Amino acid sequence: MPTFRNLDGADVKGKRVLMRVDLNVPMQDGKVADSTRIEEIVPTITELADKGGKIILLSHFDRPKGRDPKYSLRPIAAEVARRLKRPVAFADDCIGPKAQTAIAAMKDGDIVCLENTRFHPGEEKNDKEFATKLAALGDMFVNDAFSASHREHASTTSIVAVSGLSAYPGRAMKSELDALARAFEHPEHPVTAIVGGAKVSTKLELLGHLLTKVETLIIGGAMANTFLAAQGKRVGRSLFEGDLISAAADIMSRAHALGREIVLPVDAVVAAELATHAPSHVVSVDQVGAGDMILDIGPRTIEHAVSVLALSKTLIWNGPFGAFEHEPFDNGTIEVAEATAELTAAGKLVSFAGGGDTVAALNLASVKDRMTHVSTGGGAFLESLEGKMLPGVKVLLVAEATRSTE
Repeated sequence: MPTFRNLDGADVKGKRVLMRVDLNVPMQDGKVADSTRIEEIVPTITELADKGGKIILLSHFDRPKGRDPKYSLRPIAAEVARRLKRPVAFADDCIGPKAQTAIAAMKDGDIVCLENTRFHPGEEKNDKEFATKLAALGDMFVNDAFSASHREHASTTSIVAVSGLSAYPGRAMKSELDALARAFEHPEHPVTAIVGGAKVSTKLELLGHLLTKVETLIIGGAMANTFLAAQGKRVGRSLFEGDLISAAADIMSRAHALGREIVLPVDAVVAAELATHAPSHVVSVDQVGAGDMILDIGPRTIEHAVSVLALSKTLIWNGPFGAFEHEPFDNGTIEVAEATAELTAAGKLVSFAGGGDTVAALNLASVKDRMTHVSTGGGAFLESLEGKMLPGVKVLLVAEATRSTE
């Protein structure tokens, strides 16, 4: 991961600061249902506004097909103002006269939110002409949207590439990058990774990359069923990917060759159907019945996973152990999460976690705030775990290199 100078030395007074944020938040009945991403950007906005910058917020929201009022950022801008405890003006467009008029009226320390960047097709096409129009609205650029930086879009990449604007990571972005560097570039060993979720197919690159970074790989969720099948075990009616059994076998073979340990379930909670409070029981993974569905890890697997964590110094976690949305199949994930939080609080484990389901599961277990770092990056976090340089980070790195030679 690159090392950046932070915003401390940036002169922002009187400058129009184009700040890319991620306001793509869950909405319910016209109101923000989860303000986590808004809370993350408050420190950067507050700091830059207090220094006399004119803060211009850029963001996409959802996937509109053209200009559609139901995908307007206006109600989200109101929530940003509420969280900031200061006014946030709103412009009905992100380029053109409406944006220009709103920005021209700004005084030092003012904040304005521009309309959904995806109302323009040039955003997702990473169109240089559209990016040039965005860049013309500001004097410098700050990206505090780690969760949008895996997309090569106009407001995350071309806006810097076509303009030569001074570009910096915001505080939330810097926190994400520092956490990834700590987890991968100079972690405390031994390192353990938990990888769960439904499908091996979506995490093949992740598993391959992690094998070069960790001592132990704990595999959970429905994807573990494919590995069990690769060992010749019967998984009944459980979700698994038959066409990836050979890929799972190859991963286990590579792990053995590299001297890595792969931990798979030794027992499981099974049921005849996936439903909340469905009748269930625990079986050995050697005794899964033809009508059984594996929906969570069993007590012996939980005990083993916790014992591995107790001997680890660093944990990277992406994906739940079971169908945690449905009781009682949340038990495995919750118990491992609670053990992780206790080890972290005791200073025995440095814990990094991310991904939509993972964050939801940690919230369910009420341990999110007790982890070392929890990323809300979703796809960006996953791509970073795969060892990829995010496009939105790469342009910041280029800008940093340019500054250092000036």
